[in-house]
Amino acid sequence: MNMNFKRKLPIPQEIKEMYPMTSEMQALKEANDKEIAKAFTGETDKFVLVIGPCSADREDAVLDYISRLRRVQEKVQDKIIIIPRIYTNKPRTTGDGYKGMLHQPNPNESPDMLKGLIAIRKLHMKAIEETGFTCADEMLYPYNYRYLNDLLSYVAIGARSVENQEHRLTASGLDIPVGMKNPTSGDLSVMMNSITAGQHQHTFIYRGWEVETKGNPLTHAILRGYVNSQGQSFSNYHYEDLVNLCALYAKTNLVNPGVIVDTNHANSGKKWEEQIRIAKEILHSTRHNDDVCKLVKGLMIESYIEDGNQKPDGCVYGKSITDPCLGWEKTERLILDIAELRK
Repeated sequence: MNMNFKRKLPIPQEIKEMYPMTSEMQALKEANDKEIAKAFTGETDKFVLVIGPCSADREDAVLDYISRLRRVQEKVQDKIIIIPRIYTNKPRTTGDGYKGMLHQPNPNESPDMLKGLIAIRKLHMKAIEETGFTCADEMLYPYNYRYLNDLLSYVAIGARSVENQEHRLTASGLDIPVGMKNPTSGDLSVMMNSITAGQHQHTFIYRGWEVETKGNPLTHAILRGYVNSQGQSFSNYHYEDLVNLCALYAKTNLVNPGVIVDTNHANSGKKWEEQIRIAKEILHSTRHNDDVCKLVKGLMIESYIEDGNQKPDGCVYGKSITDPCLGWEKTERLILDIAELRK
């Protein structure tokens, strides 16, 4: 085997014992989880915003950003539930490049997985302690999920992972909302099959254990656009796309039909500033069809302190080092506009 085993890493239980949740943090997560679940079951019509940087690159800027979200949340709490994105794993199309804080807690230093495990847990914990938010992360590596499972309130399965059996079965054992993105090819049947797998019961091997899951009724769709064989981006957030998704759900026995629409990625063609227009078009669609209104639970928006992006060795505080994001001023205005449009 052409693989160098460098060192044995602590198991999730050991990391949790090193950095434990307090009773106050546990109470906050329980309260947040209940409110978020109601949005996906339809018990409330509050609109969900899964919003934040493309990837969490540095603790200080991420916490600064999330503290700003907290101030806005207080203004829109009767209409909107904000779930900050703290994405600590970064999928790479070729496998090369910056893979996120888990791999490189300092983007300009060599990978250090032990420091990374500690850094991502401390960041999610500080978000709860300092802002009261329990956040979202992408489950890029199912085996690593248990390092954060007591901290997260939302999980996304990415476009490259959504057809993977391990991701699907692990999602079926979670008790928080899990969003299944459509694959990069745009094949919605793959996404729908993943939702079905996530909602069903399973027995499988997980971290060396035979486990049984009850199924996760909060598993739902994420539309993120797609790319054709020539590399051209195509969107799937328009009214007709949402009506089509309603029809696909109607053919199934899935519970809690729902979709979070990703306003960036292939839906915007990575033109980050288009997220404002796309968000408002989606809200416009919900006002013209009751079924679409019930189906669309919220939006996923890539946003940070500064507009755009920079290279990993860039020195601009609060500017993305992966995909470009909306800056804070545009973000705050958009959240307030969404609250107004939800009247």
